[in-house]
Amino acid sequence: MGATFIHCADPLRPRQTDGHFAAEARAARDLGHPVALIDHDALTAGDVTAAVARVPKGRRTAWYRGWMLTAGQYGALSDALAERGVTLLTSPQDYQRAHELPGWYETFEPVTPRSVLLPAAPGTPPARNELTAAATELGGGPAVVKDHVKSRKHEWHEACFVPDVTDTDHLASVVSRFVGLQGDTLTGGVVLRAFEDFRTTAGEARLWWVDGDPALLTAHPDSPALRPQPAPAFVRPLVAALGCRFVTTDLALREDGAWRVVEVGDGQVSDLPEGTDPGPLLNRLAGAAGVPRRGGR
Repeated sequence: MGATFIHCADPLRPRQTDGHFAAEARAARDLGHPVALIDHDALTAGDVTAAVARVPKGRRTAWYRGWMLTAGQYGALSDALAERGVTLLTSPQDYQRAHELPGWYETFEPVTPRSVLLPAAPGTPPARNELTAAATELGGGPAVVKDHVKSRKHEWHEACFVPDVTDTDHLASVVSRFVGLQGDTLTGGVVLRAFEDFRTTAGEARLWWVDGDPALLTAHPDSPALRPQPAPAFVRPLVAALGCRFVTTDLALREDGAWRVVEVGDGQVSDLPEGTDPGPLLNRLAGAAGVPRRGGR
């Protein structure tokens, strides 16, 4: 038997798959792959036993395909499933490395915008002198503000984009607004990423990697009608060096014609664009199930 695909249940109908993942779960079943459901709300509330209660016990391997989890929540899920005999094929260490920018940035540094990381806690933005030092390290110019996982791109001018990081007042205002909007969901700290001019009319591509091989190329979920076609060759050795089993890389074409990695993510919590046939990816994941790999590099 191949891997089980673990999805989030519908909060109001716990025997059914959350509508966001229903088509993928249906495709998995149609292909003969087992599907199990967890209670995402219980998991994020800390009741891990209740969260996995509907996952059948028995020795098996599994991929999670659901809503984003913090590294701590994913580790708790992994432990709770292991108690039921189920091994997640992405270890907690690998999940965090692919999901959070500090885990993947050094590996992808040559092909991704320059970034400076500042420690920060929820509700407490970095001090002005720390922002000034980070702006100097970044080298000035425009930048994007985010945490280790998320930006606030839908609040572009107030909580994301800084035209010139040497304007400390403006930088501090944007960072403070970003931290405030993130609230308790702020992950890891604040990141300043150098802004690069991408060809917005081309859109972004999302490359899905399984065990170091490109398994699927899709549009980015935010721009499903735009389908750029980057060659994966320049990314492949970096994905291999990262050493995680199932990851995504979001690629964009810079105005100078260079393909750049905008984001790296754990494939288990990456979205497929609406209308994408998940079958090839599901079959590839199911076929990789027999060789679980634990720990980090």
